[in-house]
Amino acid sequence: MLHLQGVSKSYGTHRVLDDVGFTVAPGRLTGFVGGNGAGKTTTMRIVLGVLGRDAGEVMLDGAPVTAADRRRFGYMPEERGLYPKMKVLEHIVYLARLHGFTKPDATARGAALLERLGLGERVGDNIETLSLGNQQRAQIAAALVHDPQVLILDEPFSGLDPLAVDVVAGVLQERAAAGVAVLFSSHQLDVVERLCDDLVIIAAGTIRAAGPRDALWAQHTQRRFELVTTGDAGWLRTEPGIEVLDFAAGSALFAADSDAAAQRVLRRAVAEGEVHGFTPQHPSLAEIYKEVIQ
Repeated sequence: MLHLQGVSKSYGTHRVLDDVGFTVAPGRLTGFVGGNGAGKTTTMRIVLGVLGRDAGEVMLDGAPVTAADRRRFGYMPEERGLYPKMKVLEHIVYLARLHGFTKPDATARGAALLERLGLGERVGDNIETLSLGNQQRAQIAAALVHDPQVLILDEPFSGLDPLAVDVVAGVLQERAAAGVAVLFSSHQLDVVERLCDDLVIIAAGTIRAAGPRDALWAQHTQRRFELVTTGDAGWLRTEPGIEVLDFAAGSALFAADSDAAAQRVLRRAVAEGEVHGFTPQHPSLAEIYKEVIQ
């Protein structure tokens, strides 16, 4: 388990991280979201030891992270970091060998990973000839080839088309299912919402929310429900503790200030007519994000 506690960082008088703390658990995908300049990349670089910190701790399984621990980390930076003149498979094999794998093992691992990422037909091409999206896939392969215990990815879905997003997402889910702790940042909130088990939201260098996705939904948003009925649901507008958000023939979306109010609506709907649906509605990650950074 990767854990940050009280991490702070300043450049002169400008404080870019202030008491940052959160956990990235094994077997879970943690989405790290925030606007440009919020502190995501700085936080990741501190975890990796690329940047120093002014205060706080970065711990792995309860002990301070060491250089040996970081050799078991996989990192994909937002910037392109591959050698453009090297062939795709050659490059991935080279990186695996740096981690101690034999050439046959490194070649087998690299070829299998590139095939899984949809680059099987491009293994003999130079990196510089690949599209930006395929270069992104190659960078992900570079971060994964040594089977890291902790995986840190800065904007892994940038530049990918929808099909490539699905491929990369599937690979990350497989790694998490195998017990890897995965932290990834992204501005694509719909992708984060679909993938993540846990969320960390940062703004102006401070953590505004962190925890399991479902818990954050419950903590930071209204209780919302969709009611589908054969009866006239106009009475919803006069129910205490209820705010009607959308209304159409046969259905209504409403917010309730308590579970008791929602259950009262359900009982009345059953009394008024046939109920075809009564479903909790989760807000989008974009709505949660806007709420917690304000």
